[in-house]
Order: sequence, then structure tokens, then C-alpha cells
Amino acid sequence: MMNETVKTRAFLIFCSVGLVPIALGYGAKPSVTLDVLFGIKVDTTNLTHIMRAVMGLYLGMVVFWLYGAFKKSMTRPALAGCAVFMLGLAAGRILSFILDGMPHWLLIVYAALEIVLGLIAVTLYWGHNSKEAPASR
Repeated sequence: MMNETVKTRAFLIFCSVGLVPIALGYGAKPSVTLDVLFGIKVDTTNLTHIMRAVMGLYLGMVVFWLYGAFKKSMTRPALAGCAVFMLGLAAGRILSFILDGMPHWLLIVYAALEIVLGLIAVTLYWGHNSKEAPASR
């Protein structure tokens, strides 16, 4: 059976690797990828700028999670960041489902994955080194 550190490291690496193509799809060439995937026309500098900023946020999270995967003192913060990131995205998508209706099937898959991965991150966070005393404030 895998120990907690190995499971946590594998989880953070999995989330990181999975986020890279999504980040690049949103921001590397948004006028092509978003049109092909979702029929979204990215034809202004402002929208391109926003999508590249989203890409930067996603890639920043990837770096944070990888840092947490390999630096023990950053593992719990990385798990917390992963949980907030995933569950925050999922909450926004659920709000959109309610207010706007159902989007492209891939975005529904993203929502489901975000919920599952966010809950796993929470579970790992609370289980990771839970025997240690909480950090002093």
C-alpha cells in the first residue's frame, strides 16, 4: 500500500500534468483552440488578453502544486491551494449551469473532475501529517 506522502505527491503531479493542456488550450492560441473546442470566437485583443491571463493563473497553480509535491513544507499549502482552485472553479460552473443552462459536454466533464479532485485534495490535506501539531500563527 502506498504511504501518504507518495499518494499526495502522485495526486499533486497528476493535477499538475492534467492542468497543463487545459491551460495551453485556453491561452496559447485561444483564437484557434477555443473556436475548435467550443465554437468561441476569440477575435479581440481584450479577450485574447483575458484568456492568456487565465493560462498564466493555471500554469502558476501547476508550479505551486509541483513545488508542494517535492517540498515537504509546501505540501499542505499546495493541497489547500488545489482544493480552493478546483472547488472554486466547480462552484462557478455550477452557478453557470443554474443561471445559464448546460454548456458543451467537455465543460461538464471539467466540472465533475474539479469536484472530485477538489474533494480528494481536501481529504489528503486533512490526512497529510495530521499527527503533527498545527503551525503556530
